[in-house]
Amino acid sequence: MFDRELVKGSTSLIVLQVLSKKDMYGYEIVKEMEKSTDQQLLLKEGTLYPALHKLENQGYISSYWMDMEKGPARKYYKVTNDGKLLLQKKTSEWTKFVSMINKVINNENG
Repeated sequence: MFDRELVKGSTSLIVLQVLSKKDMYGYEIVKEMEKSTDQQLLLKEGTLYPALHKLENQGYISSYWMDMEKGPARKYYKVTNDGKLLLQKKTSEWTKFVSMINKVINNENG
C-alpha cells in the first residue's frame, strides 16, 4: 500500500489515464486500476468519487447514464478534449518529477 498523500496527489492523473482507454463506470475504474497495477493500487470509493466529481466540475471528464439489460442504469465517465490536454500536461509533469526524484535518490545512494 502506498502513502495516502502520494496517491491523493496523483489520483486525477491516474483516473484520466484509465478513462483515456475507454468510457467506464466507477467500479470498473477501480478494477482497471487494480488490474493495471498488479493489485498495488487499491483505490477506495471515498477517494475515487470525489476525484471524479472534481474532474467533472472542472470539465475534464463528462458523464452519462447507460441502461443495463440486467440491473440498474450505470453512470459512465469519459474524458473530454480538455481532459485529454490535461492528461498530456500531467503526464509530462509526472515524468519530469519522477526523473528529478530518481536523480536525488541515486545521488544519495551513489
